[in-house]
Amino acid sequence: MSPGSRAGLGAAIVLLALVSVVEFADDSKVNYVGLVAAAPFLAAAFASWRVVLAVGAIATVLAVSLAWGGQVVPLAASVNVVGVVLATAIAALFAVIRQRQAERIAELSKLASVAQQAVLRPVGPQVGSLAVAGHYISSTAAADIGGDLYEAIDTPYGVRIIIGDVRGKGLDAVRLASIVLGSYRHVAYERADLRAIVADLDRAVARNVGDEDFVTAALVEERGGTLTIVNCGHPAPLLLRGGQVIPMEPPAPAPPLGFMPVVRPRVERLEPGDRLLLFTDGLGEARRDGEFFPTADRAWRLLGHGTVADGLASLESALVEWVRGRLDDDIALVLMEYPGPRSATTTAVPSWEVGAADG
Repeated sequence: MSPGSRAGLGAAIVLLALVSVVEFADDSKVNYVGLVAAAPFLAAAFASWRVVLAVGAIATVLAVSLAWGGQVVPLAASVNVVGVVLATAIAALFAVIRQRQAERIAELSKLASVAQQAVLRPVGPQVGSLAVAGHYISSTAAADIGGDLYEAIDTPYGVRIIIGDVRGKGLDAVRLASIVLGSYRHVAYERADLRAIVADLDRAVARNVGDEDFVTAALVEERGGTLTIVNCGHPAPLLLRGGQVIPMEPPAPAPPLGFMPVVRPRVERLEPGDRLLLFTDGLGEARRDGEFFPTADRAWRLLGHGTVADGLASLESALVEWVRGRLDDDIALVLMEYPGPRSATTTAVPSWEVGAADG
């Protein structure tokens, strides 16, 4: 039996044993046979319908034994026995309905997991020359994904990372997040300039949302140790360098995707060991008793050591402890580390030129 069935059977048997002890120990004329009817319902809350029927059979036998303790069967006791039989039938029906609902929920959870893997593919641990980790923290236990999105890919123009947040919640937010990620995974390989990628994503969002819907986003490119960031109404990434935390604010503000943003890139020369944290506004809005989580103050202590995956795990633990396990919004996190310039290597020769190179 499953753990739930064992728990339901055990609880029902304990109840039947207690009723039997009370019935035999009490010398008064009070009849406790009716309490036996609760056993099938107790089992139905945890166990399968087969277990419920077994408990109901035991309860019926016990009810008959208690009712026939004397030579004459009182009418009230007979009614109680019939009540136990009816209770068993109703409890079994309840168990069938509950089991079907549980199977449906399990199927939907499986489909949601597949959808999550399709929308938010695993990131890292290595993308190009960068160490990268991504993590999604859901504000509800019933859903593993919402409107927050991220992706990191190695392109001919360097490693490119996007993080974004769709306005709203529910299936519409998930749908728009999938549209943005699908468009990004295509144009990131085709456009040499991040501003062209922003224009493409803006058109994709505008075609699929209403007048008041939008997507905040930050796009990052690392090419040869040069970091380029464009920001469309999104929280500024944090650069962790030598114990300091530096917000990568854009040179000029730009509206979110869907509002035709005109972005100005911010360019930064990376140093070996630099880490960059990208996050959605759920992190900035996490609070306890009105006090916001001090992301910038604690970022280096939480994220500056170990692997990038270890850093995100430490950040999540500190955050969940801060809010006492209650988040108001989903959070997407991406942490990347720049190891330094690549060592000089021999330039690869295309296969069709091998002979010419040897000559």
